[in-house]
Amino acid sequence: MSLWNWLFVALAAFVFLYAFFVVALVVAGRRESARALAGFIPDCIILCSRLLRDPRVPRRKKALLVALAGYLALPFDLIPDFIPVAGQIDDVIIAALVLRTLLRGGGEPLVRQHWPGPENSLALVLRLAA
Repeated sequence: MSLWNWLFVALAAFVFLYAFFVVALVVAGRRESARALAGFIPDCIILCSRLLRDPRVPRRKKALLVALAGYLALPFDLIPDFIPVAGQIDDVIIAALVLRTLLRGGGEPLVRQHWPGPENSLALVLRLAA
């Protein structure tokens, strides 16, 4: 199988699992949590793009954000994504480490300013990074 096929299969599996968890929250009666989960990844993408365009963010931190995006886009990781749960945990840990580095450099006000999503999702991001 070619690299593009693997990438497509991994993306399709991720979207399926993501949609499954959102639907499961709706069925469980937790509509607000489902709404927050459905928007979490798009909110993180918007946050990173806004931080990359902000001149107050040092180049070294921008390079870390670009490296994180590249790592997350690759179809192969430390632990492959097709392994349930463990495959996504390494991505979360690396993203949290990059955010921690950004926040420890005095970037929490920037993250708060650029976060497009709900406050409870921002609290989760800050808690993961701290």
